[in-house]
Amino acid sequence: MQLAWNAEDEAFRAELIAFLDAHTPEEMRTGYDFQDVRDEHELVPRWLRDWQATLFDNGWMIPGYPPQLGGRNCTPIQTLIYLETLAGRRLLRSGHFPGYAIVAPSLLEFGNDEQKNLVPAAIRGDTIWCIGMSEPNAGSDLAGLQTRAEVFDDHFVVTGQKVWTSYAMIAQKCFCYVRTDPSLPKHRGISLLIMDVDSPGIDIRPLRHINGTAGFAEVFFTDVVVPRENLVGELNGGWAITQGSLAHERAGLWVEGIARFEQTVEGLVALAREQGCADDPIIRRKIASSYELAISLRALGYKGFASFAQGSSAPEHSYMKMGMSEASKAAFELGMEIAGSIAPVTDPVLASKTRRFVDGFFLSFANTIAGGSSEIQRNIIAQRVLGLPRA
Repeated sequence: MQLAWNAEDEAFRAELIAFLDAHTPEEMRTGYDFQDVRDEHELVPRWLRDWQATLFDNGWMIPGYPPQLGGRNCTPIQTLIYLETLAGRRLLRSGHFPGYAIVAPSLLEFGNDEQKNLVPAAIRGDTIWCIGMSEPNAGSDLAGLQTRAEVFDDHFVVTGQKVWTSYAMIAQKCFCYVRTDPSLPKHRGISLLIMDVDSPGIDIRPLRHINGTAGFAEVFFTDVVVPRENLVGELNGGWAITQGSLAHERAGLWVEGIARFEQTVEGLVALAREQGCADDPIIRRKIASSYELAISLRALGYKGFASFAQGSSAPEHSYMKMGMSEASKAAFELGMEIAGSIAPVTDPVLASKTRRFVDGFFLSFANTIAGGSSEIQRNIIAQRVLGLPRA
């Protein structure tokens, strides 16, 4: 049994570390947790865009891709080393994930040659994308979407609404799922269109978190004309792309998620010591339970990654997403409990030790929805992993 990386993989790690030591932006030198953004137009600051471009230009944006797509043709194991190294340092690759994590792999798999030409800019961050999936009455039930696209010979006309659309306020393009044939079963009448966000008839209205930040928006479409060549894949074949898109999103989410969860648990230990309750048996038991869960989730993540790297399905990733979002919510709530009376304070000076837990607590509820709600994940696990019948 080999419990260490081989020489080639260790050399890969050393090269990565040397690059990060030399190029990490000052803004991320001490790690990057939560961005305090009041103006949604500053959602992705210039330095973060430059950082993404630097990663791409040096082959470190998506290492498993070829050089022309911001990578270096590395192995799956080296990809895991890369993801864990960045997560351990609390470094982001990008301030806007849809382009490189969902749009790029989906276009590479389903797009035509012209659409594939959009991929490098999406990965480098030159083009900011948003994803038009969720709707007021079709959030977790994506197949229930009602945004309509009338089909003509050379164009579509789109009318409807999306909600919880990340980065819509600053995006140039939208990966928008629409209903093109309401007569078909709901999974079969969906198509995917590429839309220019500045098209006439698109109205974007930011939605603010409880802490005042605006990372999402409502997007309204009124008779928006989209060229026929902007259809991705087959007409009414969008459902297959949604499944691929979400798989791409979840395949790597667990690495960053588990690393941040482990760092949150370490933060709980430090916070308990600072607050003088590190010897409280109830607090100790709760922190220990979080630590045990972190170890178990990491082991499960490795199992799923091994399956995914070998071309098999990885149902573990559905549990990983649900398990980490729910565990993180509980951990941040515990942090608020340990912080005591200072917990609700957001002043950067007075709450310098607890601000991370305050922001994390406020945002943790949204994280149980983003990327697939916990309720939907439970249904997927029940049906596809445990083989239980539909209710």
